Amino acid sequence: MISVKEAKHLISQHIIALNPILIDLVKASGHILAADIYAKYDIPAFSQSSMDGYAIKFSDHEKELILIGEMAAGTANKIAIQNGETSRIFTGAPLPKGADTVVMQEKITRTDGKITLQDPNLKIGLNVRDKGSEITVGALAMEHGNLLSPAAIGFLAGIGVNEVSVYPMPKISVIVTGKELQQPGKALEFGQVYESNSYSLSAALKYEGIEQIAVYEADDDLEILKKVLQTAVENSDVILLTGGVSVGDYDFVIEAASHCGIRQVFHKVKQKPGKPLFFGTKDQKLIFGLPGNPSSVLSCYYNYVLPAVKALSHKSNSVIEVQAELTHGYSKAEGLTHFLKGKYENGKVTPLSSQESYRLSSFAQANCLICLDERKENFKQGDILTVMILPS
Repeated sequence: MISVKEAKHLISQHIIALNPILIDLVKASGHILAADIYAKYDIPAFSQSSMDGYAIKFSDHEKELILIGEMAAGTANKIAIQNGETSRIFTGAPLPKGADTVVMQEKITRTDGKITLQDPNLKIGLNVRDKGSEITVGALAMEHGNLLSPAAIGFLAGIGVNEVSVYPMPKISVIVTGKELQQPGKALEFGQVYESNSYSLSAALKYEGIEQIAVYEADDDLEILKKVLQTAVENSDVILLTGGVSVGDYDFVIEAASHCGIRQVFHKVKQKPGKPLFFGTKDQKLIFGLPGNPSSVLSCYYNYVLPAVKALSHKSNSVIEVQAELTHGYSKAEGLTHFLKGKYENGKVTPLSSQESYRLSSFAQANCLICLDERKENFKQGDILTVMILPS
């Protein structure tokens, strides 16, 4: 067996980011930009009003001005004002030629087609968005490596971009093994348990914005598992198997992986839960053999799978590590790193009950995993421990 630290290091050494793809901007939210974007236009493309009001020459601000027309947003009409003239203007409309300032409509007096300004604080250029004030043609609009957030999507759309080069989200296959599994909603026969691993894994992946998820079922049969695994390897970037990674008579994951040309990187980690964890690769595909117990599955997912999946798309890990004060003592056997379901709040962390690997009730209430060092047995109240804050 290897340590948790060694396992994480080995996985990181086998991650090769997915090749960039070109996609429509409307589909790019949540992706990482793979190439710099430069502005093709001045934005705004013309000087425009930021208010409903009147466009003037500032040099005329103390005069009575003659109203000669109006400019609305989206208009193709062009107006030029001369000395002593003004034009009605609306938010977003192009500034008439000759104008350099906009007076708010609330700060004028209008009589018989003429206006008088009532704004003692008026300054030249007030309420005008200059041409290129958002960005100028040829300027760097967004650097590669940036997350395409909703604001970033809006900004790029606003400068005329309609497609972007991004690192794609990986395609994931989830293979559930076990003859004893029954689908939720159906009656349980004697010896059966409800299958939950594909539900929790799919939900966790979708939470990260991953939509291409295929779920396969494979009985505890070597030939069936070989075929299913081969299909998954051919069609996915990451394969997650649940169950069948121990050394029982019906645990076939290791043998099936070898048959499919998957190179084993490690099998078994000094941890609880999730000791039988398997990791292998084929070409650039990542294959994780997760234990079958539901709590083990999620513990391994947050520790190993999620960081790898995010790295494939050049994203940062969603799990954040912090230091927290333990609220009460806890004891374990030496030799294994323990991951306890816990509740983190205000710099303190409390282990929850029901820590057994087959139980998900405590995981459903947890907002963190508490990391207990493999070299220690006893942890006292007030000890400062590493805590993994789960995505929420």
